[in-house]
Amino acid sequence: MRYVAAYLLAVLGGKASPSQNDCEKILSSVGIEADAERLQHVLKSLKDKDIEEVIADGRKMLSSMPVGGAAAPAAAAAGAAAPAAEEKKEDKKAAKEESESEDEDMGFGLFD
Repeated sequence: MRYVAAYLLAVLGGKASPSQNDCEKILSSVGIEADAERLQHVLKSLKDKDIEEVIADGRKMLSSMPVGGAAAPAAAAAGAAAPAAEEKKEDKKAAKEESESEDEDMGFGLFD
């Protein structure tokens, strides 16, 4: 991802087709040592492509991805949540009983 980001920064800086050296300068300016093989792969993949079109195609791909959970896992999670909810109710009751008994152990009341 860092190599793509460096490429995009070089494009924003005015380079229509950034070179390996351009991307390495950007990466080194923030203290990242570039892996030449990975950088070459990114440059080869983006060679002779309009970056605006690449971004638009990526957005189309992302828009087709589901964002939420599926119905079956959600139903299974709801089934698993029911026992957990019962446990929480029991915990609240136990905590309330403990707090009431602690008030009685204090030895004085507000209106005594």
